[in-house]
Amino acid sequence: MTNPSIATQIDLTLYPDGTRLDADESLVIGGCRVAQLAEQYGTPAYLIDEGALRARARRYIDSFADLHPDSAVLFASKSFPAASIVQVLADEGCGVDVAAAGELAIALAAGADPATMVLHGNAKTDEDIAAGLDAGVGHVVIDGPDDIDRLVRMASGPVPVLLRVSPALDAATHEKMMTGHDNSKFGIPTDMVPEVIARIRREPMLDLQGLHAHIGSQILQVEQFEAEVAALAKFERFGVYDLGGGLGVRYVHTDRAPEVEEYAERMVGAVHRYLGSDVRLMVEPGRSMIARNGVTVYRVVTVKHGPRVHVAVDGGMGDNLEVALYDQPFEPAIIDKGGDPVTCDVVGRHCESGDTFVRDHVLADPKVGDLLTIPVTGAYCYTMSNNYNGNCRPPVILCRDGAARVAVRRETVADLLGRDVLAAAAR
Repeated sequence: MTNPSIATQIDLTLYPDGTRLDADESLVIGGCRVAQLAEQYGTPAYLIDEGALRARARRYIDSFADLHPDSAVLFASKSFPAASIVQVLADEGCGVDVAAAGELAIALAAGADPATMVLHGNAKTDEDIAAGLDAGVGHVVIDGPDDIDRLVRMASGPVPVLLRVSPALDAATHEKMMTGHDNSKFGIPTDMVPEVIARIRREPMLDLQGLHAHIGSQILQVEQFEAEVAALAKFERFGVYDLGGGLGVRYVHTDRAPEVEEYAERMVGAVHRYLGSDVRLMVEPGRSMIARNGVTVYRVVTVKHGPRVHVAVDGGMGDNLEVALYDQPFEPAIIDKGGDPVTCDVVGRHCESGDTFVRDHVLADPKVGDLLTIPVTGAYCYTMSNNYNGNCRPPVILCRDGAARVAVRRETVADLLGRDVLAAAAR
């Protein structure tokens, strides 16, 4: 019989679909025991439930296709720019949103079809533009006048482009995740859009096919996406509309997030109402595609009892910058054991006071050597991983039907030193 102290400590609704406590109370993700994965691959490690990720992609594609057949779901690769992840999603039928030459190279290495890709970037370099043109991406998103200049100078034939416009909306999200207001560094401010459209149309090398907009990330109110569509209707009509991504997810048990089906229904309804039913519709989910399908596993290395109890793990802001950047709350849990509840601060190992996951959080009798998991770390944690204090970045482990494989190996000290060029020793 499951120990209630374990079951109540871990909210499985925050973990990938199918995650369970086994008969002996072990946490199982993708059919794999997390403790065995930690033993085999070490900690910290990013665990991705491949089966759940594939199911999520199919759910996205089907939800939009059922309501609007001429639609495409593009994975926002910035949320997890690893070839193995892009390969899984491309295999399920997703296109790819890339924001620079590096992300494009990752997508191409994954075998994704460049014709299904959209190239973004608010400050594209010549290298970015050249990479997109050479690959033959489906669309290049013009984010400003300099994109026009580069494309005209570098293109050898007409380039399909979308124009990113500001819908002039202040999204209800963290300030650093807002992208759709007129003061944003992204896109063309509302009052400048007609002028830029006219300029693009004067260039024979540019084939303007539609508009792109994106209001921000971790949006939990579907009404804001509907307002985005209504804002686009203020401009002239086009055949293609890329509405970006931004759908939010549950990070803690008190969060409420729209389901994919509701998001698709409301978005398609707004498109039909404001833009028509005969347009090409594209969306770019990132966080809402992969966040919940990723879990990070750590090992507790220090427990300090004082005015506050500090439980420190063998990772931190080197593998999860979401807290430091966006004040994002998480729900860590000690796994595979029960115990008396202890209120503590869960912190990382890096030499920064801001390297703290959560304060005043209840864990089950934390001890050195315990395994601790943090769910909903599939989006942006790998993306922003770094070498603070010379720590090596964690591996990515894909789990599916009880089998696990390394998708990205653990970084080594040799990797850390590999780019250093030392001067010859003085004599």
